This record gives sequence, structure tokens and C-alpha cells, in this order.
Amino acid sequence: MIVGLTGGIGSGKSTVAKMFAEHNNVAIYIADKEAKELVNSSKTIKTKIIDEFGDKSYNKDILNREYISNIVFKNPEKLQKLNKIIHPEVRNHFLNFKKLNVNKSYIVYEAAILFEAKADLLCDKIITVFTDKTTRLKRVMQRDNISKHEVENRMQNQWDESKKILLSNYVIWNDDLTKTQLQVKKIHNILTNNRKLV
Repeated sequence: MIVGLTGGIGSGKSTVAKMFAEHNNVAIYIADKEAKELVNSSKTIKTKIIDEFGDKSYNKDILNREYISNIVFKNPEKLQKLNKIIHPEVRNHFLNFKKLNVNKSYIVYEAAILFEAKADLLCDKIITVFTDKTTRLKRVMQRDNISKHEVENRMQNQWDESKKILLSNYVIWNDDLTKTQLQVKKIHNILTNNRKLV
């Protein structure tokens, strides 16, 4: 079983993924992390990005993130083109990961833009992590050392939270870590048909 895990930027998806990872019978695939590695290791991705965004896209075979970010976060069309280059390769990489983890009870596929990238089609169940916008803004500004305006630009490229929630099987309200842990445990027990909540 594939369980999609998503949520807006700064919602705490990574924290929730780590909580699921505490269970030995669960495999975790962090799509954003794998994508970051694939843009530097996949010749297919490199060639297509350079064709689309020019030679400045890479410095010594490493993606020039600042250069690309300045283009795509201000231009939805360019962001869409970048995603169309990266997402098929991430999907193939994940399908291989899935084969290697057939013995697990389920695989958590964590992705910020799960719905936007149509990766929800790979999933049997979907969990959305929700946190209020003010908290999310604060978290990302501190984490990435960027301005409120820059965070809001990134948020605009993601689906509205209410839309994600409507399309999800479960919602984790991430405003208190102890409560979040209990919600993760409850969902894990449901997914593995273990009715104990503790």
C-alpha cells in the first residue's frame, strides 16, 4: 500500500514522516529529497534543464539553485516546465524503491506537491498535514532564512490547504507535537489493522 503524505510548505511534513519512520514495518520515500539528488545525478534531467534554462543552470555539475529559484518562483509557466522535467524521473525512481520495499506494511510517499504533480495517482491513501498559515510562514522564514514575501511566493505555487484536505483520507493537525504523535500512531494502527491506539 502506498500512502501519500503532503501539506503546505512549513506544515511539518518532514516531522510527521519521521514519526511514521519510527515503525519498522514502514518505508519512507521523501520525494523532495530524492528530487534534489536526482537533479545532480540524472543525465536526462541535467540535459533537459540546461536546454530549457541555459548553461547557468549548473555550476560544475551541481544545480544552481539560486539561479533556478529566481526564475521559477516568479514564473508559474517556468515552474511547470521544471516540474515536467523532474517529476517523471522521480516517479521512475520511486517505482524502483517500491519494488525494493514490497515486504513493508506500507510505503509513505512524502511530497510537498503531491496533488500538483499528480503523484496522488500512485497512492492508495492520502494524509494531509495541516498547520495555520502564520505558523507556517514563521517556520519557513526561520528555516530557509528568507523574507515573508519569498515564502508567500512559494505558497502561491501550491494548492490551497482546503482543497488538499477535501481530497485526503486523513488529516493531521500539527499544532502540538504530542498530539501529532498520537494522530500518527492512530493512523498507523488503522493502516496496519491494529486497533490498539497505544
